[in-house]
Amino acid sequence: MKTSGCDCVTDWSAIVLVDFSQIRLGGVGHLDQRRARNGHAFEEIEALRKRLELENEYLREEAVGARAFGELIGQSAALKAVARQIDLVAPTDSAVLILGESGTGKELVAREIHCRSKRSGRSLIKVNCAAVPRELYESEFFGHAKGAFTGALRDRVGRFELAEGGTLFLDEVGEIPLELQAKLLRVLQEGELERVGEERTRRVNVRLVAATNRDLRGEAEAGRFRQDLFYRLSVFPIEVPPLRKRKEDIPLLTEHFLEASARKVGRPTPPLTLATVQRLQQYDWPGNVRELQHVIERAVITSTKGRLNIELPSPAKASRVIETNIAAEPAVRTDAQIRQIEADNIRAALKATNGKVSGPGGAAELLGMKPTTLASRIKALGIALPTRNWPDVT
Repeated sequence: MKTSGCDCVTDWSAIVLVDFSQIRLGGVGHLDQRRARNGHAFEEIEALRKRLELENEYLREEAVGARAFGELIGQSAALKAVARQIDLVAPTDSAVLILGESGTGKELVAREIHCRSKRSGRSLIKVNCAAVPRELYESEFFGHAKGAFTGALRDRVGRFELAEGGTLFLDEVGEIPLELQAKLLRVLQEGELERVGEERTRRVNVRLVAATNRDLRGEAEAGRFRQDLFYRLSVFPIEVPPLRKRKEDIPLLTEHFLEASARKVGRPTPPLTLATVQRLQQYDWPGNVRELQHVIERAVITSTKGRLNIELPSPAKASRVIETNIAAEPAVRTDAQIRQIEADNIRAALKATNGKVSGPGGAAELLGMKPTTLASRIKALGIALPTRNWPDVT
């Protein structure tokens, strides 16, 4: 069957044109819808991002509030009172005397005072007055010239000059010998010093912060500390509360020490249970925050299967140390009697720890003092002890 060629001709161009037009128009609509949906999604993401930023900012503020003040961790009213005092005195150049038992964090208070002062850009120089040999106090504070004494092989800058423009922190200032206190007072009053073996007078610009666990007022009244130096140091006294008077801070402190100790020994941080917190809060902490730190570090080291192994001294042993820290006002005693009492107390601590001076479970921890301080007092009191456990105090 023969057909005409014109009968079979189809206008493909028209069909194709119509189809492409439909596809193009449909594609535009689809893209517009997709863009609209994406726009709504981006708006939701942006809103979520802003909300997360606000939440993070809130959490950061909460974390700062929880730590209370710089390196001082806690939320107790007692710690907040200390923070307010730091805020008041830090911007000034006034001398500050930090009072409190051993292990309460007096050095942290001194550091916060320096960090919040106009001298924060310069050095904070620390001197542990209990660890300086009596014959080297003057050289340690003021420096010496070459040949000033046997062993002075070169000029040496003292701590006052090292702290030029910054802050000098005298820890355990009550241990400074009476014969040096007059020279220290002159430097504080006049801002001038001479190195040992040198006649040149040097000017110094230093802010002084001192700390002690002694009753310096009582020491001054008894003639064992210069009254004029006491008044010069105590322009602005700050008393750091013992841990037994801020037990509500123990959970935050424990969490902090747990994390730090776990990092130190390379282990996961063990969980802190309510039962553990309650047990820690029932103890009176004669060694204060330093004792808590050591107990938590030991607990992390001895923990098994993620469970903390808290070891606390027996109540009888703890009560003996607490009585030493918070005893009632004693009768007047001579200096020799006081030294004998101190020597007997140190011997008792050494006996209880089998002669161990430093480290966890050592006599220094039991007495609530620094190992270097204990070693210095052992030497000064002439207590016989093998030297292998002694910290280096030179």
